[in-house]
Amino acid sequence: MGRVVTGINVRDAVAGDFATIAEFNAAMARETEALELDRRVLDDGVAAVLEDPAKGRYFVAELDTHVVGQAMVTTEWSDWRNGDFWWFQSVYVQPQARGKGVFASLYKHIEAAARAAGVRGLRLYVDEANTRAQDVYARLGMHESQYKMMETDFIIDRRKRKNA
Repeated sequence: MGRVVTGINVRDAVAGDFATIAEFNAAMARETEALELDRRVLDDGVAAVLEDPAKGRYFVAELDTHVVGQAMVTTEWSDWRNGDFWWFQSVYVQPQARGKGVFASLYKHIEAAARAAGVRGLRLYVDEANTRAQDVYARLGMHESQYKMMETDFIIDRRKRKNA
């Protein structure tokens, strides 16, 4: 994973992190899916999570007091396990901070919080072409699931991008 930098601080996001989180989400959409998100919709979505913990929870990673990474978790109830799974979403690390242990720090912090809360497991989805991220997740102990994700998205039509 490259040179790991000590001094990475992971904390719960606060309202003052709003602009950074929104910009990281917009950058992630551009970088991973070549999408320009509707900024009003995105800003409202980030604000909704920061205002209502039932919707999700953002964590940010700081390096030298600057936020350089983020992850959001949402919950999914599992009747088979009688408990929640936490889903990683909105994972982003600034390009200049990649390979320095930022996501590993986020992951370990979130995993410890999940275990302490009695969560049954962690999940995420990753673009099938993003092998770099898949390698990072595998090194942290995650494995490929037997499930394939299907969706109907009423806001973003990815079929246009795939057929372009």
